[in-house]
Order: sequence, then C-alpha cells, then structure tokens
Amino acid sequence: MSRGPLAVRFLDATLEEPEAGALLTAYLHVENTGTIAWTSRVLASYHWLDGLGNAIVWDGLRTPLPREVAPGESVMVEAQVRAPIPPGQYRFAADLVVEWRAWFAELGSTAASFDVHVAERTTPTSCDLPPTLDRGPEWEERTAAAHAEGYSVVAGAIDWTGGALHRRPRALEPYRPGKGRVPGFPHPLICPSIAEGITLERLPDVAGLPAYAAPADEPWLYDGRITLITRPS
Repeated sequence: MSRGPLAVRFLDATLEEPEAGALLTAYLHVENTGTIAWTSRVLASYHWLDGLGNAIVWDGLRTPLPREVAPGESVMVEAQVRAPIPPGQYRFAADLVVEWRAWFAELGSTAASFDVHVAERTTPTSCDLPPTLDRGPEWEERTAAAHAEGYSVVAGAIDWTGGALHRRPRALEPYRPGKGRVPGFPHPLICPSIAEGITLERLPDVAGLPAYAAPADEPWLYDGRITLITRPS
C-alpha cells in the first residue's frame, strides 16, 4: 500500500565485495509504491553505519535512475558506491533521495540495509622516483599500511641530506618529516604512491622534484612520517 507521493519498496539489494576506499556497485531492484512518477530528481544513494546504527558516511555517491518510473513500476539500478575507510564491520543502507528535499526513509519507506565486512584494499600500487630520491627506512611499511587502509594515493615528507653546502630549499619547508597525518594537506604531493587505475594531474616541479595535485574524487593521504630521502650530491 502506498505511503504517500514518494515511496519505495526494495525488491532486492545486493553489493559487490567491498574493499576499503574502493569503488564498487550495488544492485538495487526498486518498486515505486508512491502516487507520483520518479523523475530525474530521484537518485539512488546509501549510508554506511557502524554496529550501533551511527552514521559513518551519511551522504553516499548519487546514481541517477535509468529511466522515469511510474507508480507501480519497478526498475533495476546499478548504483556506484565508495566503500568506507578503514576496513572493518559496517552496515550498508541503500535508499532513494530527492536532492535538497528528503531521503525516502525520512518519508516513511524502509531502506535496504544489511551487515557488510569491508576488507583491506588490495589494488596494486606504484611510485615513480627520480634518481635523486630514495625511500626512507619505514616508507614501504607505512605506505603499504595506508593503501590497505583504503587510501588510493599516499604521499609524505622529504628528508633533505644536502649537507652544509646545500641548504634545504625553501620550497621544501612544508615537507619536513615528522608531522604525522595532515588532513587536507594544502601543498602538491611529491612522488606519491598511486593505486593502479588512478591518474593524477602533473604540476610544476617543487625544488626540482616531480609534484602532483591531490585527487578530487579519490581518498588520499599525506603523512609526514612517510619519508623520501634526497641523495647527497
């Protein structure tokens, strides 16, 4: 029975096996049980919740419906989903939303929710280093751990070893080691480690070192404990 103008019944909802921070697909079979057609303003989305039902990610990615859906009709939606960070146990809740108005669950419908184990990220990664840089003693371990946690792009500090005759360039001051994680690091990323399939915007070199813009649509991390070391000249 209809609950009002905007109402949905989930006939089925399944999710690909998620890895932390990665994109995957949710397959949603939804029926319009309301009294008005779903137009392009109706989108599929989701929340990630913890075991107590608290929101970890409330506003998930939006996916348009494949067509207009009249009352009484159903449609299959392949919704794009970004898995949460870090790995662990979560509850996935799929819902429909009218942007800037309301989620269907707020209007009386029931979201499709179920428990999910989010695994560590296993996407292969790479880092192209110029001959003037070496990996620091904990670079491999810390970088691998950050990628497994779910970050697509991982960058860190520059340990300057130019000696007394070659002072540290002023452009490298923001990259001094030891600050730990810096959310929203505002400077270019120098020689980051990048997950396979991700392309970063190349920026002008910083003190002669390759620099890249942080991605706008992928999870990324700057950690001052992850160090690259300049080779003495």
